[in-house]
Amino acid sequence: MRKLFTVTTAAALLFAGSAMAHTDRATTSGASYPVANLSTSVAAAPITVAEVEAAQRAWGTALVAISTEYKTNGRAAATRLASQVLDTAYGYNLGPVAFKPTLAHGDTTFRTTHEAALAYFVGGNPNFAEDTGFALKGWQSYEVANAAVVINGTTAISTGNVMLTNDKGEVTTVNKTWGWVRDANGALRIVLHHSSLPYDPD
Repeated sequence: MRKLFTVTTAAALLFAGSAMAHTDRATTSGASYPVANLSTSVAAAPITVAEVEAAQRAWGTALVAISTEYKTNGRAAATRLASQVLDTAYGYNLGPVAFKPTLAHGDTTFRTTHEAALAYFVGGNPNFAEDTGFALKGWQSYEVANAAVVINGTTAISTGNVMLTNDKGEVTTVNKTWGWVRDANGALRIVLHHSSLPYDPD
């Protein structure tokens, strides 16, 4: 069952306003305080559920594209494509990303840098020798089933399942939580990505 929660808070509006080039000021009883003018910047526009769903579809499409590129043109080509995807979809240009991949473990469980994330997706990095390339596993299609989407101004979080189908017809289900922020150009950037296999009590 899909659940949707939309949260609007004064704090979210202030956070959105902080990304703008300027703010207006208002006065009450002689006191002056900043007032965010949300119409002056696309970066301040609240994220919508449609944008979250589009970003999820883009992530799945990119994963399949990287896998296809690997099969067609090899690891180097897949690595170039994966790096472009990270540059476009994730917020590594903004700072560390809270990325915990499905199969990461030990000292490399959390991939807060671009290099570490790229290694997880395509492997081939001696600094992350255990990585074989999650994006190179023959993925052919995907489906996203959200349990909840939380909108909070210029930030959003989703949680639910992603079902990935490989070229053998095998389906892998992962529990996935994403968090986005809107960047200065108005694009959604992933700043939180937590993925794990479903709990099996047996």
